Amino acid sequence: MESLGELLQRMQSSSFKERSERLTGELMGDPLVREFRAEHPEVDERLLRINMSKLYQYTKDRRSCDNCPGLERCPNDFQGHYCKLTVEDINGIPEIVERRAPCALQLAWQREQQVRQRIRSFYVDERALKEGYNAVEIARKDLQRAPAVNQVFRYINEVKEKGLPTTGLYLEGSFGTGKTFLMGYLLHELALVGYTGVIVYMPDFVEDLKSMFQDGQKLKDTTDMLKNCDLLIFDDIGAENLSPWVRDHVLGSILNYRMNRKPTLYTSNYSLEGLEKHLSFTSKDGEEIYKGQRLMDRIRPFVDVVKVKGDNQRGGQ
Repeated sequence: MESLGELLQRMQSSSFKERSERLTGELMGDPLVREFRAEHPEVDERLLRINMSKLYQYTKDRRSCDNCPGLERCPNDFQGHYCKLTVEDINGIPEIVERRAPCALQLAWQREQQVRQRIRSFYVDERALKEGYNAVEIARKDLQRAPAVNQVFRYINEVKEKGLPTTGLYLEGSFGTGKTFLMGYLLHELALVGYTGVIVYMPDFVEDLKSMFQDGQKLKDTTDMLKNCDLLIFDDIGAENLSPWVRDHVLGSILNYRMNRKPTLYTSNYSLEGLEKHLSFTSKDGEEIYKGQRLMDRIRPFVDVVKVKGDNQRGGQ
């Protein structure tokens, strides 16, 4: 192993000095360094020379960013960040200050992570929430559903402009017409401007609720989340196997709390009339028309019905 004395001696050798001067000259003549110096005329050559390591990192990162291979393959020392140089006056003396700044791709990734943190899902295919959304593609994918798409777009824009209403949307349509996808788009767009949302796939959620009957704390935490999120979506309501307890004490409690406070949205293969019939029947107690009507009184007045037409997109996959 080379001793410190040997290293110092080698550094004083003429060949090392020549190589060092050559590298310094190349860096001082680098267009990026010349551009930096032109932007900061208060910086003299002496200050540049004692900050050569910062200048080297600055030019290295800038060129990596100019030929960016993508965030996941970022070659910079600190992934998604680049060396940013500024000149600050410290006790009357200009100093070159180095900071790590996030690039545009890193900022976009951070925004997307914030969006995902605002959205919770229960038993919904995560692809409906993680895949990228393109408003033009959504509108053009199936022209039969264009009126429904326009209503969803209008709802999103009104929330952005006026804030949360107390009414939601009821997307009614046959299998595979993209109702869940549209709701995922709605949640994503509104999460971008700060709203929280929960989307619940009703058939699996109802079965899970039955298992929470013996776990009061978990049940309370879950229902409190559904009561207090900005946007709540019950996906595929009507496809679940209801029990009186789930219908009357869980769903009834959630909807009773949210009505006149925050919007609840739905997707369903049923019309509102068909949903009322579904909610009036449970596997345990049979038909109880007035209980179905009671729950519908917390749904029907607080939604705008959107009929979603179109081909079954699942069948084409």
